[in-house]
Amino acid sequence: MDSQLWMQYEDVILTACVGGLMAYMMFIIYRLAKDSNAGKWGYITLFLALGLGMVGFIAKAVIVELMKQ
Repeated sequence: MDSQLWMQYEDVILTACVGGLMAYMMFIIYRLAKDSNAGKWGYITLFLALGLGMVGFIAKAVIVELMKQ
């Protein structure tokens, strides 16, 4: 397989798999808030605190794309 094609394949698969994991983590955070009867502020706090870790991956992807231009 061509090296360039392989790199493109890896990039697409990485983005798809990590995106799926991020969606699953959001579901876990939702279930955690629901099962603990957190209330409105509890939902907001959980999504901000636990979901903030995903912002790093998204920011990295944006920065890489901006640097390519």
